[in-house]
Amino acid sequence: MDSRIAVVPGSFDPPTLGHLDVIRRAAGLFDQLHVLVVHNPGKEAMLPIAQRQRLLEQSIEEAGIEGDVIVAAWSMGLLVDYATEVGARVLVKGIRSQVDVAYETPMAIVNRDLAHVETVFLLPDPSHALVSSSLVRQVAGLGGDVSPYVPPAVARLLDTGARGI
Repeated sequence: MDSRIAVVPGSFDPPTLGHLDVIRRAAGLFDQLHVLVVHNPGKEAMLPIAQRQRLLEQSIEEAGIEGDVIVAAWSMGLLVDYATEVGARVLVKGIRSQVDVAYETPMAIVNRDLAHVETVFLLPDPSHALVSSSLVRQVAGLGGDVSPYVPPAVARLLDTGARGI
């Protein structure tokens, strides 16, 4: 039987508890899960990709997420190129609202057309439905407490002000 391999892509700038929720649930659905930190050319990042990757690795470990979970980074080429390279046939995306559906649907169709890679949308736990990395960056930038929204490793980093920029 073929392994069921999936990729959870995102900028994860910074990783949130909502991201960990999606990763935990996706890890239970697939034999191998690649959590892929990608460069978003439309956004100026707060944290360097390597730091986001380390934070995800640490957060996944601290959260006790089980399964074959690989954290990697990808900054060149198409997302489906990475998926094809690792043998993934599925992309997993967390969807918080209708806005996310409208944004993600055209990309899902193109990814399927380009590489026969399907996209699965996971709805958030209601406690994370309104939290985004952008909101966390804004709260942190104004000196607010982000600990209710991010894993402890991220909260520790943001509390020190060591944002890597």
